Amino acid sequence: MSGNIELLNTTLAAAKAADRAALIAYLPAGFPTVDGGIEAVKAVVAGGADVVEVGLPHSDPVLDGPVIQTADDIALRGGVRIADVMRTVREAYEATGVPILVMTYWNPIDRYGVERFTAELAEAGGAGCILPDLPVQESELWREHADKHGLATVFVVAPSSQDARLATITAAGSGFVYAASLMGVTGTRASVGAQAQDLVGRTRATTDLPVCVGLGVSNAAQAAEVAGFADGVIVGSAFVKAMLDAPDEAAGLAAVRSLAGELAEGVRKR
Repeated sequence: MSGNIELLNTTLAAAKAADRAALIAYLPAGFPTVDGGIEAVKAVVAGGADVVEVGLPHSDPVLDGPVIQTADDIALRGGVRIADVMRTVREAYEATGVPILVMTYWNPIDRYGVERFTAELAEAGGAGCILPDLPVQESELWREHADKHGLATVFVVAPSSQDARLATITAAGSGFVYAASLMGVTGTRASVGAQAQDLVGRTRATTDLPVCVGLGVSNAAQAAEVAGFADGVIVGSAFVKAMLDAPDEAAGLAAVRSLAGELAEGVRKR
């Protein structure tokens, strides 16, 4: 079975044709439970998310801030496994029909086996992977298998990336480019900052791929600001925090659905 890179491409193209940015939501698999995580994905899509990134929980998530680290810890203590991540992708995709990507560090894939991982992700209906710590120059094996199975390879660029480096990264990627709005770890911020707009402009000069901005966006006003210059707005920590702060799972699901609705309005007010 082929993965859903084409669904991702058409979804992002449809948002652009509607003169708006896409809303991309991030949620970790297995948080608060595997079943609860699947319901959370359904909730953000019901609220208005166009694309969902499912996080593969990691014991040392070096690029993630304390909110996502807390959620990862809860998922890992709950015994989440790669099979649960694949189940999350499958059931979320079957229930929503939107593109579902996996965001993961490289080590779990390397240990699991690249061919096994890509084949299972494609079979589950996944659209691709975001690989924040896989160097482009070491990505050939991954890209070979991802291409074979119809999966996008999304690389991360940062404000520190030089223009020549940006060109190398974007030439190797597919689906979209993940532009980290600032240096540092994930988390909500009071402002997203001018660095993000500069990075999007420099990245667009190297590629026709959509450029989507993440790290720091937590409310409708910030989403609208970023939607003014990016093709997609990526929100993670704010959704996870809404789940963590809720008194119970039902309240958490209501909170993330409501937040997705506010953010979806925001990306339409670019």
